[in-house]
Amino acid sequence: MGYRTVVMYMEIGCFVVCVSGWILVCSTMPTEIWTWSEVGSIVLTTSNYFSNLWKDCISDSTGVSDCKGIPSMLALHWEIHFCRALIIIAIILSFFGSILVLVGMKCTKIGGTEIVNARVTFAGGMNYLIGGMCAMIAFSYYGHKIVSEFKDPLYKEQKFEIGVGVFIGWGGSTLLVSGGLIYSIFAGWEGCKSSKPERYPAYQYPEAYTAVPTKKSIASSVSSGSSESRKSKTTSGSRASSISAITDATRTTATNAYV
Repeated sequence: MGYRTVVMYMEIGCFVVCVSGWILVCSTMPTEIWTWSEVGSIVLTTSNYFSNLWKDCISDSTGVSDCKGIPSMLALHWEIHFCRALIIIAIILSFFGSILVLVGMKCTKIGGTEIVNARVTFAGGMNYLIGGMCAMIAFSYYGHKIVSEFKDPLYKEQKFEIGVGVFIGWGGSTLLVSGGLIYSIFAGWEGCKSSKPERYPAYQYPEAYTAVPTKKSIASSVSSGSSESRKSKTTSGSRASSISAITDATRTTATNAYV
């Protein structure tokens, strides 16, 4: 199994994890039980009080429940507005992260080159990571507020406990953070390694038995070639003259012997 195949399966698994976390965070918005409290002092019935960021509800053991929205937005404490803003930011960032990851994953083949797809996937992973961190901060702060009020002996109002909505939010934000972190590590390493310029140019080794000709070498080679040709001509001339002298001497000796 090649490296590209392993990364492709990893991206698919992280996408499933991140989308599951995004769905869990979205499901906490309509969930009514972020805080709950049970009052058992009423005769024959037990009343349950529960609430979330948007409304307060009450129910009894007979199954009758009634919810009332928060009447004033400006009368709320800043902590509620803070948690609302963080959760909405987390949902929006995770949505755009899903789109970017779908474009940049290796199995979809929607983007351009491998480097461009890796950078798009890195952007989607960062959206998942930042969205998961925002959601984690919101749910953790809200849960800490509930616990601190419950354990505070000077707090005289009705005390609540952590509801199922906060636990679901913790699970969803954990999935977003883990998936976004894996996306950011792998896609960032693949997309950013090619953008680093080389510090020094690569050394090119010279080929064997090659020489770069210059003007002086060309002139010297031409002069040496002409001198060699002249030397060959002179040597050939001298050899011819010596041969002719030898033949003349042999002819004279032959005539003298005949006479």
